[in-house]
Amino acid sequence: MQGISDHLTQEADAARRRVEIARQLMTQAAGSQGALVDRLDEWRDRILFAAAEPIEPLHTKIPLSSAPDSHTVVSADGSQISPSHHEIAYCYLLNISRIIIHYGQSRYPVLDSIPEVVYRPEDLYASRKWGIRTEEWMSFKRTAAEAVMLGELGQSVCEASTLSPTLALTDGSLIYWFLEQIPAAARDEILIPILEAWDRLRQARIPVMGYISASRSGEALNFLRLCACPYEAPDCLTHCADQRAQMPCQTFAPLRDVTLWSTSLSPGERGPLWKSSADILGCYGDHAVYFCYVNVGAEVARVEFPQWVIEDRTLLDSALSLMLAQVQKGFGYPVALAEAHNQAVVKGGDRTRFFTLLEQQMIRAGLKNVGTSFKEARKRGSIA
Repeated sequence: MQGISDHLTQEADAARRRVEIARQLMTQAAGSQGALVDRLDEWRDRILFAAAEPIEPLHTKIPLSSAPDSHTVVSADGSQISPSHHEIAYCYLLNISRIIIHYGQSRYPVLDSIPEVVYRPEDLYASRKWGIRTEEWMSFKRTAAEAVMLGELGQSVCEASTLSPTLALTDGSLIYWFLEQIPAAARDEILIPILEAWDRLRQARIPVMGYISASRSGEALNFLRLCACPYEAPDCLTHCADQRAQMPCQTFAPLRDVTLWSTSLSPGERGPLWKSSADILGCYGDHAVYFCYVNVGAEVARVEFPQWVIEDRTLLDSALSLMLAQVQKGFGYPVALAEAHNQAVVKGGDRTRFFTLLEQQMIRAGLKNVGTSFKEARKRGSIA
C-alpha cells in the first residue's frame, strides 16, 4: 500500500509537468494554427498518430446557454445475455432500452426496453463467413440496435408534433473504432443502419450527441505534437517508424485531453470544436464526427456530433444546453443516460429467469432431455 501511495504521488508531480509542457505548446500552436492545420493536411498520410483538426481558435472558451423550460431528451442503451454452449439452448438476447423524458410539458415519460432473442442458425452464425465470433458479432449488432432505436424514438417525438427542442443522447463515442478491423461487407451491415438512423434524426432536426465520461482520448493533444516535432517535416514513416512506442514529439505523453482542458475551462464552458481524423470516418459520408470538451461541473466530458449538427449552429447550441441541463439534473451525469442503462441492464436474476422460461417452453413443445451441461450444473450447486 505504501508503494502505491508513493507511486501515485510521483505520478501526480509528473502529470503537472506534462500539463505545463502541453500548455506551452498550446500557446505556441495558437500563434500558428493555420500553418499547423496546413501541415497536418499535407503530411496526414505520413503521420503515425491520429491528430484531430481544430476548426475554431485553440483558446476558444464559450459559456453554454441555459436550456429552455420546455424540452425533450431521448436516449437508448443496450445489454445482452451472451450465448453459451453450456446452457439449455445456444442463443443470445439483446435488450434495448427506450427513454423519452419530457420537461415542462406535463407529459408522461417513456421508460422501458424491448428484448430480442436471436436463435436461428442463419442469424447466430452469419458472422462466421467473415471470421467474426458470435460473441463479437452480438456486441456489434447491439451497437447498431441502439442507434436504430434512437432514430425511432426521435422520429416518434417529431410525429407527436412537439415544438420543444429535442436532443438524442447516447452513451459513448459516435466513432465506432472496432469497424476498422472487420471486412467491408460486415462493416456495412452494422454501419449502414446507424447512418440511416442519423439521417432520420437530421430530417427531424433532432441533434444526436455522444456523451463520453472520463474520456481517455488524446486526439486533440496529438495536434500539438506537430509543434513538438524536431524534424523539418512531420514525416513519421521516414524518421520515427522504428521508435513508434516513444517518438520524440511525445513530450507530454501519456497526458489525456480532459486533463489539459480541466485546467482552462470553467464550469459551464466548452472548448474549441475539433474534427476527428479517425480512419473509419471515411466510411461515414457526410456524417463525419466532430467533438469538443465541456466542463459540466463534475468533470470535463467529451461530447461528439455528426457533421450536420456542427453546420447548424442553432442545433449545436441547443444540443449543448440540453446536455448541460441533463448533467445538472443528474448530479454529475445525464439523467437520460442513467435511466437508459437502468432499463437495459440484464442482471443475474434476469438471466436465470430467461433460461427458466426457455426451459419451460421447450418442455411444453415436447422436447426431452432439456437441461444445462454437467459442468454448468456442478458450478451452480457446490458440494463444499
